[in-house]
Amino acid sequence: MQVKDFIKPFWVTIIFIVTLTFGQVIADLVLPNYMADIVDKGIAKGDISFIFHSGLMMLIIALGGIICAVSAGYLASRTALGVSRNLRQALFKHISEFSLPEFDRIGTSSLITRTTNDVQQIQQTTFLFLRMMMRAPLMCIGGIMMAVRKDGDLSLLLLAFLPVVVGLVFLIMKKAIPLFRAVQRKIDRLNLVLRETLVGIRVIRAFSRIGFEKKRFAEANDDLTDTSIQANRIMAILNPSMNFFMNLLTIVIVYVASFRIQKNDLMIGDMMAFIQYAMQIFMSMMMITMLFVMLPRAFASAERIREVFHLREHIKDPVSPVKPNPDQKGSLRFNQVSFRFEHAENCVVHKVSFSANPGETVAIIGGTGSGKTSLLNLIPRYYDVEEGSIEIDGVDIRRMKQSDLRDIIGLVPQKTTIFSGTINENIRIGKQDATEEEIIHACRIAQADEFIQHLQDKYETDIAQGGSNLSGGQKQRLAIARAIVRKPQIYLFDDSFSALDFKTDAKVREALGQETKDATVIIVAQRISSIIHADKILVMDNGSIVGEGTHQELLKTNEIYKEIAASQLSEEELS
Repeated sequence: MQVKDFIKPFWVTIIFIVTLTFGQVIADLVLPNYMADIVDKGIAKGDISFIFHSGLMMLIIALGGIICAVSAGYLASRTALGVSRNLRQALFKHISEFSLPEFDRIGTSSLITRTTNDVQQIQQTTFLFLRMMMRAPLMCIGGIMMAVRKDGDLSLLLLAFLPVVVGLVFLIMKKAIPLFRAVQRKIDRLNLVLRETLVGIRVIRAFSRIGFEKKRFAEANDDLTDTSIQANRIMAILNPSMNFFMNLLTIVIVYVASFRIQKNDLMIGDMMAFIQYAMQIFMSMMMITMLFVMLPRAFASAERIREVFHLREHIKDPVSPVKPNPDQKGSLRFNQVSFRFEHAENCVVHKVSFSANPGETVAIIGGTGSGKTSLLNLIPRYYDVEEGSIEIDGVDIRRMKQSDLRDIIGLVPQKTTIFSGTINENIRIGKQDATEEEIIHACRIAQADEFIQHLQDKYETDIAQGGSNLSGGQKQRLAIARAIVRKPQIYLFDDSFSALDFKTDAKVREALGQETKDATVIIVAQRISSIIHADKILVMDNGSIVGEGTHQELLKTNEIYKEIAASQLSEEELS
């Protein structure tokens, strides 16, 4: 999909814009002739009636030109806004279908910039194109034709000046265009620094890095400012230079024409009309120049947007999807599964095999970077396996529709994400048609109802962006409730109890045991106390399973598990 594809739906409006612009140009080109006639035929001969009628015609034509200009501007504005609206909508829809590898490739901050700033550049350029690119060439060509028609000899002066002006414009554009391209890249950099600072403000303040971040932002801001000033300084030469040449041309025309007027070879009105045509030609060239200033930035933005549209999701639904066997309820099996991130040398998951059945709780534990979260992310197909297969109820998940797969999964991710809105709205993300009773039930199991009841508006309490008005434990409990209200066949808990105190952790696990007794539960944890009663514990190290068994079995047979247990449990608990 190309940016130009979003302009095609407005072709009828564009035809109207072209027609109105043509009418405006005709009005601008006709008016100097009437002015010349008023001077030569009306004022010179004292014909008041001719002056009145010609002046009335000029007023009517000028009014018509104004109507055409305003109408064309209005339609061009609506078209540019419509293009940008559709482009943003299409970008958002396309990005929302990305799998995680696509987000990893481009980056969140860049995607935000492309959806906002780059689309804004396209909008501005579309408007200028519809107004200037159509009007300027018509005005330039029409002005030259009318000037030649008015006086061929004086037109030779235009022929002498135009190459100089064109050369000046070319020289300025050659210097300015690379700088404007650099400005776009530096805007990206500034947005990245700003976003990182705002998102990580708590960490920055905790480590007293405000001064460093101010310096980093100031450097990016100054870099953008310096480049913008440099580019605009060059462009600032254009306007006075064009004015200088226009005024110089006017002086030369008046000087040359004065001799011919003395000889009665040229009328004063014709000279005035010729000067106006020369000014129109110069102004049209300035408009074209300004458009060429915008085009490089627009082309850069269009290329960045095109890159997003051309990026296709790695993870796709099968042509003939298969639904899980209705007789089974969430049986999960890993068969020699291996996975590596794009461009990574080594696998983060290597030859992993295990099974988990309904009513069974399987826990995964291991050191940092052992591949626990990566393993869990393979189940909802956030990433696809490189080797082996993952089956649910005997069906390879790659043969299922992603929506069908994720409908039977309730995920509580490692990084809790809470959206702005009410508590009810956040819980209903798990199940849109959840009743009030289902929401309260889920929150009671997640031990969230207790703190919700102490809030002024209870379940209708507004949550700030990112859940900033909630504690880490409160956000984690809401995330757990969001998964419970879904009543999935498979629960995935990715270190989902780390922010809970031991008492609340125990209550949540006890309540979950009753709620999930018929479901398959996979728990990734750092704390052994959260998984000590699991039916099966998998110990991971360097992407591989190096131990499997119950808590007591692993204490006897697995050194890595014993080391983790010794760092967390007392001697009595270890015995």
